Amino acid sequence: MKLGAIEAGGTKFVLAVGNDQGDILQKQTIPTEHPDITVPKVIAFFEGTGIERLGLGGFGPIDINQTSSTYGQLQKTPKTDWVDYPLGAALKEALQVPIIIDTDVNVAAMSEAKWGNATDVDTCLYITVGTGIGAGAYFHGQTLKGLSHPEMGHILVRRHPEDTYEGTCPSHGDCLEGLAAGPAIEARWGKKGHELADNDKVWEMEAFYLAQALTNYIYILSPERIVMGGGVMKQPQLFPLIRKNVLEMLNGYVSSPHLTEEEIDNYIVPPGLTDEAGVKGALYLAMEK
Repeated sequence: MKLGAIEAGGTKFVLAVGNDQGDILQKQTIPTEHPDITVPKVIAFFEGTGIERLGLGGFGPIDINQTSSTYGQLQKTPKTDWVDYPLGAALKEALQVPIIIDTDVNVAAMSEAKWGNATDVDTCLYITVGTGIGAGAYFHGQTLKGLSHPEMGHILVRRHPEDTYEGTCPSHGDCLEGLAAGPAIEARWGKKGHELADNDKVWEMEAFYLAQALTNYIYILSPERIVMGGGVMKQPQLFPLIRKNVLEMLNGYVSSPHLTEEEIDNYIVPPGLTDEAGVKGALYLAMEK
């Protein structure tokens, strides 16, 4: 059986055709532009491939309620060109196949649990730090959903004592995404993250914000593994700084052998599937349904 998979991110769409064993047979990456430009390219990629179902992991907010009349429609996203765009309906009408939709970070958490760095646990979080910040949760075989899907990138965090930057989030200003996503780093320091690799102050501040978020997620959700991906997390100095900050912020309050200096490196980890976590998760979404 041939299946389609889409990781629809804020910067790029990753498109793939795979099979029900989880193998990716062909793949293409296109930039996230105006939907009138991007969606026809998506449709053209899948036409003639013979896919029978399509899994979509989309940037949010997005309607993931399968009983909703607006299933698969983008909502109040910072990508203003996409607000209210009926992505699910447009793809279903064009390709004439069933479409199963979740968030890009939820499906990444799912794929890390299935094939990546969380195969040995029953619960995990996947957090991406890039153009935006989002997190998905996988608990005992299912991704976390409720009123909608989690929006963990928009939690409120305490300001770093040396940070005067107002924040980039158009909805909340200085929420986590507004202070720690890639555009916030560039706006605060005047350069993109990869140009600031040797500036210790940049990454100490970044780790301060991200560690606060992880500490809150640990208190609330108690995941057995935290996987961190996205373009910003490709700065290797971030992981040890985040781990150190998390232990200090927890201050021993959560009793677990994973939350110790000896084990923290195996608790907060990079993706085992590297840059394919999202698209493999979308494929898995199609497989399971």
